[in-house]
Amino acid sequence: MASYIDDLRLAHMLADNADSITESRFKAQDLHVETKPDHTAVSDADRTTEQALRKLLATARREADEMRAAAQTEAESTITSAQRRAEEMVGSAEREAAHMAALPRQIAHAQQSSPAFASILAGVDAASITSRAALAQLPVTRKYQLHERQQAERAHNAFGGFASIGFGAAMPRVFASPGPIYEPEGARADYWRMARALYAAGFRAGELAHNCFSYHFVPAGSMMESGAHALGCTVFPGGTGQTEQQVQAMAELRPAGYIGTPSFLKLILEKAQAMGVALPSLTKALVSGEAFPPSLRDWLAQHGVAGYQCYATADLGLIAYETSAREGLVLDEGVIVEIVRPGTGDPVPEGEVGELVVTTLNTDYPLIRFGTGDLSAVLPGDCPTGRTNTRIKGWMGRADQTTKVRGMFVHPGQVAAITKRFPQVQRARLVVTGAMANDQMVLQVETTETAEGLALQLQDAVREVTKLRGEVQMVAPGSLPNDGKVIEDARSYE
Repeated sequence: MASYIDDLRLAHMLADNADSITESRFKAQDLHVETKPDHTAVSDADRTTEQALRKLLATARREADEMRAAAQTEAESTITSAQRRAEEMVGSAEREAAHMAALPRQIAHAQQSSPAFASILAGVDAASITSRAALAQLPVTRKYQLHERQQAERAHNAFGGFASIGFGAAMPRVFASPGPIYEPEGARADYWRMARALYAAGFRAGELAHNCFSYHFVPAGSMMESGAHALGCTVFPGGTGQTEQQVQAMAELRPAGYIGTPSFLKLILEKAQAMGVALPSLTKALVSGEAFPPSLRDWLAQHGVAGYQCYATADLGLIAYETSAREGLVLDEGVIVEIVRPGTGDPVPEGEVGELVVTTLNTDYPLIRFGTGDLSAVLPGDCPTGRTNTRIKGWMGRADQTTKVRGMFVHPGQVAAITKRFPQVQRARLVVTGAMANDQMVLQVETTETAEGLALQLQDAVREVTKLRGEVQMVAPGSLPNDGKVIEDARSYE
């Protein structure tokens, strides 16, 4: 019925316009008649009317297409939300099977479509990488490698051969992280997969989200905006800074939630308090980009805002997100996450702190075993919200523990190279003490073998690998702290 009425209104509008054009030409006595090839007569009033009506029809058609597209987008966002919830609730074994089935396809795609991974994974049989054990045999790719390849190939490939798409319709935007390292944004809706984190933080379709992540250079603003759009939200692009204007916009637009760093939200709420402006509509927030300690979370709650955090990077998009359970972060469905011993690609036992290494299933930017440099650990069991994917403790610091000892750099990879020579060693930790210019190194190793010969061999290995002299201390298995550190800098810098 609605379509019939719309068509009837359009017909009346076309008829009225035709009458108006014809009448004006007759009244002006500006009428010329021609004979068409079929010997029928046509006036220039007829031609003018036809052109005008064609324009009106084109406009009407465009508006109808836009309305249909908007309706389709709304329907798709609803469907997508349902699909996301269904994905989050599947059995762990089913999810793992799906990921392992997708893994060889993604590796083959990376080899074929990414020149960088064609080189990094040269000789790898993609079809054989169907388990986590097989995945763990592949090399870890790190951020500095992205930077090095981009610099080396900048003249002909801005992304160093890692992206499988190029400039144009398939890549609406490109961003830059410090380095600079350039990251592509694909055309797919919710490219960074942030809608899942926003939904878990309480954002819903039909709400206004106040986005205070940067829209310049880095992808943070676009990451969150595209996720909010996929969820069906309207976005106010507040960006960074200008706290007084942020408060004014919030007071007048009444957003349901905030997106940005937690420290900037605190500044906005403090500014609102100082201005005597109430922000009753602001009841929730998705925060990221920095630490979100419980003290700040509690402070926001006291000011009426329930804050939830997510863990994402410019390279990988969403990795994990917090839920209402407040028990760790649930992994996103579009990534395969390993936790490895820093300086190596070797997975650690469940519960042990290590570096997050991520394989993304994004075909536009297919990063395989990408080392984040961030530390975390797996939490046992499922999330009380019913989400069945693996949970991690959240961000627990940086894995890059490179330090300078007596003018020489020592990094976790060197400690790993030492311990790999000795199967008797279970775990190791290099402790650096003393004051600057008077550094002392002690390699603490967990082992059941206490023979003096092993200690002397380890000392020789320390000197060979690091070019520095160090002591060796044998400790019982389980004695070293479970904090993910391979190098502990305990020196005084005062």
